[in-house]
Amino acid sequence: MSTLKSRDVYVGRMHRVSEYIDQHLDQYLDLETLAEVAHFSPFHFHRLFSAWMGETLGAYLRRRRCEVAATRLLAQPRLAVLQIALGVGFGSAEALTHAFNARFGCSPTSWRLQQSASDAAKSSHDQANSKADQARQEKFGKNGVSNSISAEAAMQVEVIERKPTPVAYLRYVGPYGDPVSTFWQTQVYPWMVTNGLLGQARYGISHDDPKVTASEQCRYDAGCEIPANFVATGDAHRTVVPGGKYAALKYKGVVAEFPPAWDSLLRDWLPSSGLQLDSRPMFEYYPVDSRYDPATGVLECKLCVPVMPL
Repeated sequence: MSTLKSRDVYVGRMHRVSEYIDQHLDQYLDLETLAEVAHFSPFHFHRLFSAWMGETLGAYLRRRRCEVAATRLLAQPRLAVLQIALGVGFGSAEALTHAFNARFGCSPTSWRLQQSASDAAKSSHDQANSKADQARQEKFGKNGVSNSISAEAAMQVEVIERKPTPVAYLRYVGPYGDPVSTFWQTQVYPWMVTNGLLGQARYGISHDDPKVTASEQCRYDAGCEIPANFVATGDAHRTVVPGGKYAALKYKGVVAEFPPAWDSLLRDWLPSSGLQLDSRPMFEYYPVDSRYDPATGVLECKLCVPVMPL
Protein backbone atom coordinates (compact mmCIF):
# COMPACT_ATOMS: atom_id res chain seq x y z
CA MET A 1 0.00 0.00 0.00
CA SER A 2 1.35 3.44 -0.94
CA THR A 3 2.08 6.04 1.73
CA LEU A 4 -0.71 8.31 0.43
CA LYS A 5 -3.30 5.53 0.40
CA SER A 6 -2.25 4.40 3.88
CA ARG A 7 -2.78 7.92 5.20
CA ASP A 8 -6.25 8.01 3.63
CA VAL A 9 -7.11 4.85 5.57
CA TYR A 10 -6.05 6.48 8.83
CA VAL A 11 -8.09 9.62 8.08
CA GLY A 12 -11.16 7.57 7.22
CA ARG A 13 -10.88 5.56 10.42
CA MET A 14 -10.57 8.68 12.56
CA HIS A 15 -13.60 10.19 10.83
CA ARG A 16 -15.50 6.99 11.61
CA VAL A 17 -14.57 7.22 15.29
CA SER A 18 -15.57 10.89 15.67
CA GLU A 19 -18.86 10.15 13.91
CA TYR A 20 -19.50 7.18 16.22
CA ILE A 21 -18.75 9.28 19.29
CA ASP A 22 -21.16 12.05 18.28
CA GLN A 23 -23.94 9.52 17.65
CA HIS A 24 -23.40 7.66 20.95
CA LEU A 25 -22.63 10.42 23.44
CA ASP A 26 -25.42 9.21 25.72
CA GLN A 27 -23.68 5.85 26.12
CA TYR A 28 -20.60 4.65 27.97
CA LEU A 29 -17.73 4.95 25.51
CA ASP A 30 -14.64 2.98 26.46
CA LEU A 31 -11.30 2.76 24.72
CA GLU A 32 -11.82 -0.85 23.62
CA THR A 33 -15.13 -0.07 21.88
CA LEU A 34 -13.75 2.96 20.03
CA ALA A 35 -10.59 1.11 19.05
CA GLU A 36 -12.78 -1.59 17.52
CA VAL A 37 -14.76 1.04 15.58
CA ALA A 38 -11.46 2.39 14.23
CA HIS A 39 -10.00 -1.07 13.56
CA PHE A 40 -6.91 -0.25 15.61
CA SER A 41 -5.33 -2.14 18.47
CA PRO A 42 -6.66 -0.96 21.87
CA PHE A 43 -3.08 -0.95 23.11
CA HIS A 44 -2.07 1.77 20.62
CA PHE A 45 -5.38 3.52 19.95
CA HIS A 46 -5.17 6.11 22.75
CA ARG A 47 -1.79 7.36 21.53
CA LEU A 48 -2.89 7.36 17.89
CA PHE A 49 -6.05 9.30 18.74
CA SER A 50 -4.12 11.95 20.67
CA ALA A 51 -1.59 12.34 17.86
CA TRP A 52 -4.27 12.77 15.18
CA MET A 53 -6.87 14.80 17.09
CA GLY A 54 -4.55 17.01 19.12
CA GLU A 55 -6.19 16.08 22.44
CA THR A 56 -6.56 12.94 24.51
CA LEU A 57 -9.57 10.69 24.06
CA GLY A 58 -10.88 11.64 27.52
CA ALA A 59 -10.50 15.37 26.83
CA TYR A 60 -12.21 15.01 23.45
CA LEU A 61 -15.17 13.16 24.98
CA ARG A 62 -15.59 15.77 27.73
CA ARG A 63 -15.40 18.60 25.21
CA ARG A 64 -17.96 17.09 22.83
CA ARG A 65 -20.34 16.24 25.68
CA CYS A 66 -20.16 19.78 27.04
CA GLU A 67 -20.54 21.36 23.59
CA VAL A 68 -23.58 19.28 22.68
CA ALA A 69 -25.06 19.98 26.12
CA ALA A 70 -24.55 23.72 25.56
CA THR A 71 -26.45 23.56 22.26
CA ARG A 72 -29.31 21.60 23.82
CA LEU A 73 -29.55 23.94 26.81
CA LEU A 74 -30.51 26.73 24.41
CA ALA A 75 -32.57 24.71 21.93
CA GLN A 76 -34.59 22.97 24.66
CA PRO A 77 -35.15 25.63 27.36
CA ARG A 78 -37.77 23.60 29.24
CA LEU A 79 -35.66 20.45 29.45
CA ALA A 80 -34.15 19.89 32.89
CA VAL A 81 -30.37 20.07 33.23
CA LEU A 82 -30.39 16.49 34.55
CA GLN A 83 -32.08 15.21 31.38
CA ILE A 84 -29.56 17.03 29.22
CA ALA A 85 -26.71 15.66 31.32
CA LEU A 86 -27.93 12.09 30.91
CA GLY A 87 -28.54 12.65 27.20
CA VAL A 88 -24.87 13.45 26.57
CA GLY A 89 -23.37 10.76 28.79
CA PHE A 90 -22.92 12.38 32.20
CA GLY A 91 -24.16 10.35 35.15
CA SER A 92 -25.66 13.30 37.00
CA ALA A 93 -26.39 17.02 36.77
CA GLU A 94 -23.48 17.60 39.15
CA ALA A 95 -21.06 15.81 36.83
CA LEU A 96 -22.18 17.97 33.90
CA THR A 97 -21.92 21.13 36.01
CA HIS A 98 -18.35 20.31 37.00
CA ALA A 99 -17.23 19.61 33.43
CA PHE A 100 -19.27 22.50 32.01
CA ASN A 101 -17.76 24.99 34.45
CA ALA A 102 -14.27 23.82 33.49
CA ARG A 103 -15.09 24.24 29.78
CA PHE A 104 -17.15 27.46 29.75
CA GLY A 105 -16.44 29.07 33.12
CA CYS A 106 -20.05 28.93 34.35
CA SER A 107 -22.77 26.46 35.29
CA PRO A 108 -25.22 25.04 32.72
CA THR A 109 -28.04 27.06 34.28
CA SER A 110 -26.03 30.29 34.14
CA TRP A 111 -25.08 29.57 30.53
CA ARG A 112 -28.72 29.06 29.59
CA LEU A 113 -29.78 32.32 31.27
CA GLN A 114 -26.90 34.34 29.81
CA GLN A 115 -27.37 33.08 26.27
CA SER A 116 -31.16 33.44 26.42
CA ALA A 117 -30.78 37.04 27.60
CA SER A 118 -28.30 37.70 24.82
CA ASP A 119 -30.65 36.24 22.21
CA ALA A 120 -33.56 38.26 23.58
CA ALA A 121 -31.53 41.47 23.46
CA LYS A 122 -30.45 40.74 19.89
CA SER A 123 -34.05 40.02 18.88
CA SER A 124 -35.23 43.32 20.39
CA HIS A 125 -32.44 45.18 18.63
CA ASP A 126 -33.37 43.59 15.32
CA GLN A 127 -37.03 44.56 15.75
CA ALA A 128 -36.11 48.13 16.66
CA ASN A 129 -34.06 48.42 13.48
CA SER A 130 -36.55 46.66 11.21
CA LYS A 131 -37.98 49.86 9.72
CA ALA A 132 -34.54 51.29 9.04
CA ASP A 133 -33.61 48.06 7.27
CA GLN A 134 -36.80 47.85 5.25
CA ALA A 135 -35.43 49.57 2.16
CA ARG A 136 -32.40 47.29 2.14
CA GLN A 137 -34.56 44.21 2.59
CA GLU A 138 -36.83 45.27 -0.25
CA LYS A 139 -33.83 45.70 -2.50
CA PHE A 140 -32.63 42.21 -1.80
CA GLY A 141 -36.16 40.90 -1.94
CA LYS A 142 -36.15 41.50 -5.67
CA ASN A 143 -33.60 38.71 -5.85
CA GLY A 144 -35.62 36.51 -3.53
CA VAL A 145 -33.25 36.83 -0.58
CA SER A 146 -34.59 36.66 2.94
CA ASN A 147 -32.35 38.93 5.03
CA SER A 148 -34.12 38.56 8.33
CA ILE A 149 -34.98 35.02 9.36
CA SER A 150 -37.26 35.32 12.38
CA ALA A 151 -40.11 33.49 14.05
CA GLU A 152 -42.15 33.68 10.85
CA ALA A 153 -39.71 31.19 9.34
CA ALA A 154 -41.24 28.61 11.65
CA MET A 155 -44.24 28.53 9.31
CA GLN A 156 -41.94 27.13 6.62
CA VAL A 157 -40.77 24.18 8.73
CA GLU A 158 -41.97 20.69 7.91
CA VAL A 159 -41.23 17.45 9.75
CA ILE A 160 -40.07 14.83 7.28
CA GLU A 161 -38.95 11.19 7.29
CA ARG A 162 -35.71 10.43 5.49
CA LYS A 163 -34.16 7.14 4.50
CA PRO A 164 -30.47 6.43 5.26
CA THR A 165 -28.51 7.92 2.36
CA PRO A 166 -24.97 6.93 1.27
CA VAL A 167 -22.80 9.95 0.46
CA ALA A 168 -19.21 10.72 -0.39
CA TYR A 169 -17.67 13.85 1.08
CA LEU A 170 -14.62 16.03 1.54
CA ARG A 171 -13.95 17.36 5.04
CA TYR A 172 -13.24 20.96 5.93
CA VAL A 173 -12.03 21.97 9.40
CA GLY A 174 -12.05 25.64 10.39
CA PRO A 175 -14.36 28.66 10.66
CA TYR A 176 -17.80 28.35 9.08
CA GLY A 177 -19.19 30.97 6.72
CA ASP A 178 -17.33 32.28 3.67
CA PRO A 179 -14.41 29.80 4.03
CA VAL A 180 -16.92 26.97 3.59
CA SER A 181 -18.24 28.60 0.40
CA THR A 182 -14.69 28.82 -0.90
CA PHE A 183 -14.16 25.16 -0.02
CA TRP A 184 -17.22 24.17 -2.06
CA GLN A 185 -16.08 26.22 -5.06
CA THR A 186 -12.37 25.39 -5.11
CA GLN A 187 -12.31 21.80 -3.91
CA VAL A 188 -15.70 20.12 -3.79
CA TYR A 189 -17.07 21.24 -7.16
CA PRO A 190 -13.90 20.20 -9.09
CA TRP A 191 -13.94 16.87 -7.25
CA MET A 192 -17.58 16.29 -8.24
CA VAL A 193 -16.77 17.12 -11.87
CA THR A 194 -13.81 14.73 -11.92
CA ASN A 195 -15.87 11.90 -10.45
CA GLY A 196 -18.98 12.43 -12.60
CA LEU A 197 -21.13 13.41 -9.63
CA LEU A 198 -22.72 16.59 -10.96
CA GLY A 199 -26.48 16.22 -10.91
CA GLN A 200 -26.48 14.42 -7.56
CA ALA A 201 -28.21 15.85 -4.50
CA ARG A 202 -25.64 17.57 -2.23
CA TYR A 203 -25.14 17.80 1.52
CA GLY A 204 -23.32 20.14 3.85
CA ILE A 205 -23.01 18.42 7.22
CA SER A 206 -22.14 20.59 10.23
CA HIS A 207 -20.72 18.50 13.06
CA ASP A 208 -20.14 21.37 15.49
CA ASP A 209 -21.94 24.42 16.85
CA PRO A 210 -19.74 27.48 16.17
CA LYS A 211 -21.23 29.19 19.21
CA VAL A 212 -19.63 26.65 21.53
CA THR A 213 -16.82 25.01 19.53
CA ALA A 214 -13.60 26.88 18.79
CA SER A 215 -13.63 27.98 15.14
CA GLU A 216 -10.43 26.08 14.33
CA GLN A 217 -12.07 22.84 15.52
CA CYS A 218 -15.38 23.14 13.63
CA ARG A 219 -15.90 20.23 11.22
CA TYR A 220 -17.94 20.40 8.01
CA ASP A 221 -18.43 17.63 5.43
CA ALA A 222 -19.32 18.74 1.90
CA GLY A 223 -20.45 16.05 -0.49
CA CYS A 224 -23.23 14.38 -2.44
CA GLU A 225 -25.25 11.23 -2.91
CA ILE A 226 -23.43 8.41 -4.67
CA PRO A 227 -24.29 5.22 -6.56
CA ALA A 228 -23.80 1.93 -4.72
CA ASN A 229 -20.62 1.06 -6.64
CA PHE A 230 -18.88 4.41 -6.07
CA VAL A 231 -15.31 4.14 -4.79
CA ALA A 232 -14.07 7.10 -2.74
CA THR A 233 -10.42 7.91 -3.42
CA GLY A 234 -7.91 10.53 -2.29
CA ASP A 235 -9.30 12.93 0.28
CA ALA A 236 -12.87 11.72 -0.27
CA HIS A 237 -14.60 9.42 2.20
CA ARG A 238 -17.91 7.60 2.37
CA THR A 239 -20.56 7.75 5.08
CA VAL A 240 -24.31 7.39 5.49
CA VAL A 241 -26.55 10.32 6.35
CA PRO A 242 -28.79 8.72 9.01
CA GLY A 243 -32.43 8.22 8.25
CA GLY A 244 -35.31 9.15 10.54
CA LYS A 245 -37.32 12.21 11.45
CA TYR A 246 -36.01 15.70 10.65
CA ALA A 247 -37.36 19.23 10.95
CA ALA A 248 -36.62 20.89 7.60
CA LEU A 249 -36.61 24.64 7.05
CA LYS A 250 -36.89 25.70 3.41
CA TYR A 251 -34.20 28.33 2.93
CA LYS A 252 -33.49 30.85 0.18
CA GLY A 253 -30.76 33.40 0.81
CA VAL A 254 -27.04 33.92 1.12
CA VAL A 255 -24.51 31.97 3.16
CA ALA A 256 -24.00 34.90 5.55
CA GLU A 257 -27.61 34.47 6.71
CA PHE A 258 -27.29 30.79 7.60
CA PRO A 259 -26.65 31.50 11.34
CA PRO A 260 -29.91 33.40 11.99
CA ALA A 261 -31.81 30.77 10.01
CA TRP A 262 -30.39 27.97 12.16
CA ASP A 263 -31.07 30.08 15.28
CA SER A 264 -34.69 30.57 14.24
CA LEU A 265 -35.17 26.87 13.75
CA LEU A 266 -33.63 25.97 17.12
CA ARG A 267 -34.82 28.94 19.20
CA ASP A 268 -38.25 29.80 17.76
CA TRP A 269 -39.64 26.60 16.28
CA LEU A 270 -38.15 23.65 18.20
CA PRO A 271 -39.18 24.60 21.78
CA SER A 272 -42.84 24.76 20.75
CA SER A 273 -42.80 21.69 18.52
CA GLY A 274 -43.08 18.92 21.09
CA LEU A 275 -39.82 17.55 19.72
CA GLN A 276 -36.18 17.61 20.80
CA LEU A 277 -32.77 17.18 19.24
CA ASP A 278 -31.08 13.82 19.06
CA SER A 279 -27.51 12.81 18.30
CA ARG A 280 -27.63 12.74 14.50
CA PRO A 281 -25.89 15.64 12.70
CA MET A 282 -27.61 18.73 11.32
CA PHE A 283 -27.12 19.38 7.63
CA GLU A 284 -27.91 21.50 4.60
CA TYR A 285 -29.69 19.51 1.90
CA TYR A 286 -29.45 20.71 -1.70
CA PRO A 287 -31.93 18.82 -3.95
CA VAL A 288 -30.97 18.20 -7.56
CA ASP A 289 -33.22 21.05 -8.68
CA SER A 290 -31.99 23.57 -6.08
CA ARG A 291 -30.77 26.85 -7.54
CA TYR A 292 -27.72 29.03 -7.03
CA ASP A 293 -27.18 32.51 -8.48
CA PRO A 294 -23.44 33.25 -8.70
CA ALA A 295 -24.15 36.94 -9.35
CA THR A 296 -25.98 37.49 -6.03
CA GLY A 297 -24.83 34.49 -4.00
CA VAL A 298 -28.46 33.46 -3.46
CA LEU A 299 -28.95 29.72 -2.98
CA GLU A 300 -31.77 27.35 -2.16
CA CYS A 301 -31.60 24.45 0.28
CA LYS A 302 -33.29 22.82 3.25
CA LEU A 303 -31.79 23.18 6.71
CA CYS A 304 -32.39 19.84 8.42
CA VAL A 305 -32.36 19.23 12.18
CA PRO A 306 -32.68 15.68 13.60
CA VAL A 307 -35.60 15.40 16.02
CA MET A 308 -37.34 12.88 18.23
CA PRO A 309 -40.32 13.07 20.63
CA LEU A 310 -39.78 15.21 23.72
